[in-house]
Amino acid sequence: MTSVTRIWVAWKLNQAGHKTEYIAEQVGRHRSTVYRWLQGIRVYGIKEFVRRYQNAKQGRRVRKTHPYVEQRVLSIRREHHNCCGDKIVYWLKKEGIDISRSTVYRILNKLLVLRAKGRKNTLRGPVPGADGRRQVIQMDTIDFGAVYAYSAIDIHTREAQVVLRPTLTAKDGATALEALMGYFGWCHVIQTDGGSEFEADFADRVPAYAQCQRVARPYKKNEQAFIERFNRTYREAVLDAYLFHTVAEVQAITEDWLEEYNTIRPHEALGNVPPYQYAPKQS
Repeated sequence: MTSVTRIWVAWKLNQAGHKTEYIAEQVGRHRSTVYRWLQGIRVYGIKEFVRRYQNAKQGRRVRKTHPYVEQRVLSIRREHHNCCGDKIVYWLKKEGIDISRSTVYRILNKLLVLRAKGRKNTLRGPVPGADGRRQVIQMDTIDFGAVYAYSAIDIHTREAQVVLRPTLTAKDGATALEALMGYFGWCHVIQTDGGSEFEADFADRVPAYAQCQRVARPYKKNEQAFIERFNRTYREAVLDAYLFHTVAEVQAITEDWLEEYNTIRPHEALGNVPPYQYAPKQS
């Protein structure tokens, strides 16, 4: 007896007034299975339920990505210096193409050899720590629609700065770097993620402000723990708390908030003193 035949028999026995337990014995299925059959038949009708049941048994249908989208994924990756999947999703969305990061990597793995099997990520050395001010500055970006926040934090003193820019490009990244390091001055290490905004023009300008730039390993959020935590605080306190009309307006509110954050607001990790008091500037 096929499954479809069992469904028909179960329905006929139900129509004849038999209980679910008896029907289950006759068709050789658990009563919970028979109960689901009968419930589905009452919703869709016997013929529609059987049709749906047969289609479901044909297996999952695989959706194919249009060849144009595959070519755009490849073109964007090459255009932006082998950028990561998240950035490709971002640029495709601006073109009106909405696909997931996993689909992007599936396409890249089909068209390119991203990394030979069994080969580990490039060694980047240990995550740098700091026992003094201006040893390590962590940087990151926050996407807020039409505005992008380039943020930076001294991991020892917790002093932070934010610069708003209209685009997420290496050129704007370099402009933001100049503004951020105008506050911090010289440091030993600038650590960023692997975003394209921290390459090209940005990377070329790093030697003017630091001994080196370290790129954190992808998907290792703990390597950027200080800036990730600051970004969350900043987003909740500023970006999600106000309605803005211009980038200048966001920057003005941000600067007022940073003044309080750096000089007034106590930090538990610093012994409940603000960053500026914890590490006063050298005269």
